[in-house]
Amino acid sequence: MVDVFSGRLLVSRDGRSVDPEEALQNKVVGLYFSAGWCSPCRDFTPVLCDFYTELVEETQPPAPFEVVFISSDHSAEEMAGYMRAMHGDWLALPFHDPYKHDLKKKYNITAIPKLVIVKQTGEVITDKGRKQIRDKGLSCFRNWLEGADIFQNFSS
Repeated sequence: MVDVFSGRLLVSRDGRSVDPEEALQNKVVGLYFSAGWCSPCRDFTPVLCDFYTELVEETQPPAPFEVVFISSDHSAEEMAGYMRAMHGDWLALPFHDPYKHDLKKKYNITAIPKLVIVKQTGEVITDKGRKQIRDKGLSCFRNWLEGADIFQNFSS
């Protein structure tokens, strides 16, 4: 995963720059392609928030999971507003980074919302993250972890 964002910075919900190498190392990563203007996105984002909170903030030790938001908002202001209003405490590719177009192509994003679950290498574990979270809840994370080849004594 680290190599997917190599040489780039990500941003946190409060606007801090984050080194992806540190933030994403040894984690299953959900690439969340979404936008504030998209009503199915606004419908799924709170579900993803709850999932993230339970896995990362309410589990000891925290689950090795991180979300990186790839915005399809119309402006940096829209993106920031959507993140502040609805997002969990996860990361995002900065709005003006043209790399979002490469990621959309690489992961074949034709509609949003889309949650692509990837391993460290950027290889896809599943491109049906949204459906799996809706259908299976937290139990889908164990399958992702197994597909990610991350050694972890995480128990849910």
